[in-house]
Amino acid sequence: MELRRLGVFCGSSVGGRPVYAAAAAALGRALAERGVALVYGGGCVGLMGILADATLAAGGHVVGVIPQALVDLEVCHRGLPDLRVVASMHERKALMAELADAFVALPGGIGTLEEFFEVWTWTQLGVHRKPCGLLNVAGYYAPLLACIDHLVAERFLHPTHRALVLVEAEPAALLDRLAAYAPPAGPRLLDPAET
Repeated sequence: MELRRLGVFCGSSVGGRPVYAAAAAALGRALAERGVALVYGGGCVGLMGILADATLAAGGHVVGVIPQALVDLEVCHRGLPDLRVVASMHERKALMAELADAFVALPGGIGTLEEFFEVWTWTQLGVHRKPCGLLNVAGYYAPLLACIDHLVAERFLHPTHRALVLVEAEPAALLDRLAAYAPPAGPRLLDPAET
């Protein structure tokens, strides 16, 4: 697939370990080097700001999508060449999903997880056929991946849908996998006979 724009979800905090900020900056540089535009939540704080600043500093293109309420709180990145202000979080997610060819979650909190799970669900349901990846920085997502594997073991998630989530520890490896992604033939919801 052609990876022109990557939607990234990540923390509005830097987290508790310097490795998270380093990974955000490395992803931004890798996007710029590959000519892949960043589509993200438009913030200037936390990993969001670090990611956007690193992409811009390396000569990459950044599209920020932010609700007016967050602009009013002054957490919007004023240095973006393409900042799109929308009315709500729902509109933000819809526009990011429309603009991006693939999605990645860096470390983050409940907002990051909610956004990632939504686009993954849309892939599962066939709403879109875009790949979804987790940048598993220093094992950050290991507990979540164990929970997801538990969903499979308990037959609430089909292994086909588990396989839709690409996981790598390094930005370059994850970008390579996203670019090489071939979507499955079609959505395959759980067969009642398998439950």
